[in-house]
Amino acid sequence: MSSDDATPTRLTVGVGAGAAGFGHERGGGADLDTADMVLNVGPQHPATHGVLRLRLTLDGERIVTCDPIVGYMHRGVEKLFEVRDYRQIIVLANRHDWLSAFSSELGVVLAVERMLGLEVPERATWARTLLAELNRVLNHLLFLGSYPLELGAITPLFYATRERETIQEVMEEISGGRMHYMFNRVGGLKEDLPAGWLGRVTSAVGAVRGRLGQIEDMLLDNEIFAARTKGVGVLSPALVHAYGVSGPIARASGVDFDLRRDEPYLAYGELAADKHLRVVTRREGDSYARFACLLDQVRVSLDLADACVARLHELPQGPVNVKLPKIVKAPEGSTYVWTENPLGINGYYLVSRGEKTPWRLKLRSASFNNIAVLPEVVRGCVVADLISILGSMFFVVGDIDK
Repeated sequence: MSSDDATPTRLTVGVGAGAAGFGHERGGGADLDTADMVLNVGPQHPATHGVLRLRLTLDGERIVTCDPIVGYMHRGVEKLFEVRDYRQIIVLANRHDWLSAFSSELGVVLAVERMLGLEVPERATWARTLLAELNRVLNHLLFLGSYPLELGAITPLFYATRERETIQEVMEEISGGRMHYMFNRVGGLKEDLPAGWLGRVTSAVGAVRGRLGQIEDMLLDNEIFAARTKGVGVLSPALVHAYGVSGPIARASGVDFDLRRDEPYLAYGELAADKHLRVVTRREGDSYARFACLLDQVRVSLDLADACVARLHELPQGPVNVKLPKIVKAPEGSTYVWTENPLGINGYYLVSRGEKTPWRLKLRSASFNNIAVLPEVVRGCVVADLISILGSMFFVVGDIDK
């Protein structure tokens, strides 16, 4: 503005979702004559959580179609299962979703144990439940830190990493691993809990619970975060059912389904009966609701961990596994086991012909279905909102590709 101007001129520029905060239509330019453009996002791109490629058709800034192109990380793990014995496949099963390694290997051993008709010791059942919930906390904390990073907020990542390291210490102490724990065994666990370990778990859980509100205060009442996520990427219950979406994404859309309560395994039936397990749901189905649901689920998992620790203190010392022969052979037949993994439902369809290796082990991963619904959710949105929606779908690319 020059010094001769009598009236100052104010220019407000809104980019993508941020424009909504200034009362403008997202994207704008509806009256402009534009030609469709095909834009590739990825496979190497900071907004795609790994090697995921999105082929977008854009009308100006608005998305007409979105085609997720997957398979860049496919390792053929289901075929590899067929040439490994039942002890060896555990090391493969915990790698497709590296943020949920314990939960993924757990599903495999549960399937084999069902085929063998094994009943694991009670102490192992409660220890498995405890470790599964600690693994769930680790998974959710990473997304609670990385999702705001994609929207331009770096500080929450530092807070979430601090909480992750607090839980990682006890997980690393018991298993020796930071990502691929390899602590499950067919018939129980690798070894008993270290002396004093339960007390250190209680301290770690208490510390994380006490500081979790800092992440909540930083984001849920933040007007920029709300502008980028509220009303963005609404996923309807009908789409959840049509695409088999599960986990916190589905529950954020009001779909009240959780295998830990509805088809209990491990010690979840008793935890649900004692009111320690509650299923967190929301009805909005947008990016904000998915983030808030994930945050609430961390608190539920911390409560479940405390309940498991209390129960393990009550149980007498005893074995944590069943002694098995050197070569484990599942009887001829088939079974299907599904578990409530951190990202959603993981299914394991095991077919045996009586050999030491599975004839077929089909893996149904949560991330594949969760990302499959993306084209329906982003249609009509602007490119800036794509980043907000994609990050809130909470997936791991290895879990998509297997």
